[in-house]
Amino acid sequence: MPEDFAIIDLFAGPGGLGEGFSQAGRDPGAPMKIKLSVEMDDHAIQTLQLRAFLRSFDEFPQEYHDALNCGSPLPDWADLYPANWKLAKEEARQRVLGESGVFEELAVELDRTREDYNGNTILIGGPPCQAYSLVGRARNKGKAGYVPEDDHRHFLYREYVRILDRLRPAAFVMENVKGMLSSQVDGGGIFSRVLDDLEVAGDGYHLLPLSKPAPSDGSRAAARDFLIKAEDHGVPQARHRVIILGVRSDLAKKIELEGPILGSPQSPVTVAEVLRDLPRVRSGLSRGDDADAWLAAVQAQASAIAASDAAPQEVREIARAVAGANRLPRLRSSSRRKRSGELPAQLADWLLDDRLEVVLQHETRGHIPDDLGRYLFSSAFTRAFGRSPKLAEFPEFLQPAHRNRRSGDFADRFRTQRSDRPSTTVTSHISKDGHYFIHPDTMQCRSLTVREAARLQTFPDNYLFCGPRTKQYHQVGNAVPPYLAFQIAKAVRRLLG
Repeated sequence: MPEDFAIIDLFAGPGGLGEGFSQAGRDPGAPMKIKLSVEMDDHAIQTLQLRAFLRSFDEFPQEYHDALNCGSPLPDWADLYPANWKLAKEEARQRVLGESGVFEELAVELDRTREDYNGNTILIGGPPCQAYSLVGRARNKGKAGYVPEDDHRHFLYREYVRILDRLRPAAFVMENVKGMLSSQVDGGGIFSRVLDDLEVAGDGYHLLPLSKPAPSDGSRAAARDFLIKAEDHGVPQARHRVIILGVRSDLAKKIELEGPILGSPQSPVTVAEVLRDLPRVRSGLSRGDDADAWLAAVQAQASAIAASDAAPQEVREIARAVAGANRLPRLRSSSRRKRSGELPAQLADWLLDDRLEVVLQHETRGHIPDDLGRYLFSSAFTRAFGRSPKLAEFPEFLQPAHRNRRSGDFADRFRTQRSDRPSTTVTSHISKDGHYFIHPDTMQCRSLTVREAARLQTFPDNYLFCGPRTKQYHQVGNAVPPYLAFQIAKAVRRLLG
């Protein structure tokens, strides 16, 4: 029989990496199971615990689907299934890695898991990335007195290394933003330090890239070889992330590699392919919203664009069609599920749940009328020219009243997702506003819903995000795409035998 592997998931977020590894571990020929997930966020931990509970069954309990299909609150799982709920709470723990006493508490679980599974463990996770991301670094530069060396977030990866050193797993997977490759601290690159620390942890690790061939002489791969483009692996999103695979030295000696571990790039999946089977819904108005008021606001904005000499003729024609349309969407949310054969087969199998009769968390935001005009212009421009307009290309009456709007720093402030290619990176910024994530359908005049963002991230349709909508967006944007994690998990498990 194949050996079981236990998974430890650090900085777990809402469980993107864990979902992929859990699903891969359901293969009886390559069993893996999450034993511990650690996350600090109040709402992400609720999402994690719910998912851990559901995964404790061979099939999700009928009460879960009944509640979702009827739009009812979820039952009290502790009352219905006390043993399963207790296990879920033990698996998904709210802890702040790096705080006093946390490592000592987790060390007990790490030691027990290593012994129970005879060393057959896998460590996964992505330390927080704000200090490494390009956006975060730009923001930090504007802070008076900011000193990178004093920012503890630069060194949270060391908590991951500390646990790696204690657990000594057969393999680990660590994910982070592309900006880690160029981040500097103390005059040196942080990424080389990270690789050095990972390499010598525990019993020593051989570091392998996933999407590039490993060097044939056994040396360490070049830094950029650890970069993975999610769109090359069936994810409908141009998400570029650093993902490091480490295999324990004693096991790495037995591995023979031919070509990239994740295989050859796949054909790209487009925004349209994964969103068009979701119900059409309208955006809302921030104040005084109803369908008629929204329709009047959209048509007024469309008429103004159609009459503007500053708008390209192609955009004016699209705006004119919106102004005269009599079948614009009237609902702001919809749970109506369409049966569609338009999804690529592999993603249909991954995303869809035949027991789920509704669409979850497909509700729009409200916007001010001026933003409706900007969204309309941006989506029409993108449809006409195949790219989002720069801020300078918007007519003057659609320019936001920002003092620094002419600085060039906000040139891409309003970005429509092209329907004929993978989306841009879904980030946690989607929780703040929808300006970077405008829906390609001009008639809907809105930003993406939580479910649409989750689709682009490849979360299964039955994945419920806990907390208010802003927190749901935040969880989605912070996650590793589960379908990518699924492929990584299968590849790692194959290597381990």
